[in-house]
Amino acid sequence: MAEKDQKGITTEKDEFSEWFTQLMIKSELADYTKVSGCIVFRPTAWAMWEKIVKLVNERLKKLNVKNIYFPLFIPESLLSREQEHVKGFSPEVAWVTHAANTKLNERLAIRPTSEAIMYDSFQKWIRSWRDLPLKLNQWSNVVRWEFKHPIPFFRTREFMFNEGHTAYATKQESEKEKQEIIGMYNDICKNYMALPSLIGKKSDKEKFAGAEYTVSMEFYMPNGKALQGPDFHHDGQKFAKAYDITFLDEKGEKQYVWQNTWAISTRMLGAMFAIHSDSKGLVLPPKMAPNKVVIVPILFEGSKEKIIQKAEEINKKLKKFNAILDAREEYKPGYKFNEWELKGIPIRIEIGPKEVKDNSVILIRRDTNGKEKVKLILLERKIKLVLEDIQKNLFKKAEKLLKDNIVEANNFKDLENSIKEKKIVLAPLCSSRECEDNLKFKTNGAKILNIPEKQPKKATCVICNKDSDYWAYVGKSY
Repeated sequence: MAEKDQKGITTEKDEFSEWFTQLMIKSELADYTKVSGCIVFRPTAWAMWEKIVKLVNERLKKLNVKNIYFPLFIPESLLSREQEHVKGFSPEVAWVTHAANTKLNERLAIRPTSEAIMYDSFQKWIRSWRDLPLKLNQWSNVVRWEFKHPIPFFRTREFMFNEGHTAYATKQESEKEKQEIIGMYNDICKNYMALPSLIGKKSDKEKFAGAEYTVSMEFYMPNGKALQGPDFHHDGQKFAKAYDITFLDEKGEKQYVWQNTWAISTRMLGAMFAIHSDSKGLVLPPKMAPNKVVIVPILFEGSKEKIIQKAEEINKKLKKFNAILDAREEYKPGYKFNEWELKGIPIRIEIGPKEVKDNSVILIRRDTNGKEKVKLILLERKIKLVLEDIQKNLFKKAEKLLKDNIVEANNFKDLENSIKEKKIVLAPLCSSRECEDNLKFKTNGAKILNIPEKQPKKATCVICNKDSDYWAYVGKSY
């Protein structure tokens, strides 16, 4: 027990900040570095990011989106061309001003996002309607330095994401892409990461700097805060006009292109870890877990060799699940059980003298701690079924967490009380920037998360009591 107390998580999930820090460190997902706000992604977390990259790339290939790579450094003159974009990102930009001891003639921004550097090339590459659509994506790291309190995975100064950048000849073609991209991200979040979300448009205040509008996926965290996940930005012709991205249409007339940008980032790993895990440690959806099974032989003198031999046979048969065989003799079984629970392996298989004798194993699932005896002849099929059930169960639990924490409010008092209770509130609001600012001030930090496509009947704005323009999800967020 002393071993578990020292190695395992020592706080409950409702003490979220400390719990999540311990989860990150003790489950070996990430570690801190000497650079504030920048973490090390350890192999388990990185393997899951690689899985997301693979899933996105497979889907982008079907959409005829090609991968590309642009420089990390962006000249200030390029960044400053689109004023709304620059205004939105200027507090976040880290600058390179010197090369060794020599001052640069022009400051270089360390990529906060790549519109500026990419669209300078788009302007050169696009000449006629035959060059469209241009559909490119890059996987990259970005640096955003503005915030005071970085939180591993959720808000880090450097993070990884994909940047989709597309250009079309017409607005209709451009906006059609929204369903494809949000559908792709929703498929991955829901069916692989077991994460439900709230999908809707951002308010004008909260949209991406430079976009006509933003569609976001919002996730509810166990501490009552929302987390913005993958998003789609319809940029209209704003960047096209700023960077002079034009083409000759079929009539030979000069036109500006219509553009979109979209992304998924490593913060989704944080959402997955936080929503599914528990006081014992990491809980992973099987479709995302790098190792789906761990085999722990229960060793006794006199039967040790037979047990290890049988465990090795089982391990070979379970290669498709990337199984781990933990045959370490210097640790007791209880210590190993705690360690693999901490690291979130979906299924643990135990085998001792009794199991060797009757050709069976004990199978324990990580999500419910349910235990059952399984005959070896049925083991592979049973593992497959249990993994499928764990995947479904984790989504159902996450969906319940989300639904249980959404409430409706028709007046400010109810909204305010619900925000204090750490809920996401569906409330009627007008589109006035003044009301949106007052909402944040009066609730001590809550904001519009997004505006769902399906709208209830019109009501009165909970801030100014005039006719509402929409119902929006409101909450505190990262």
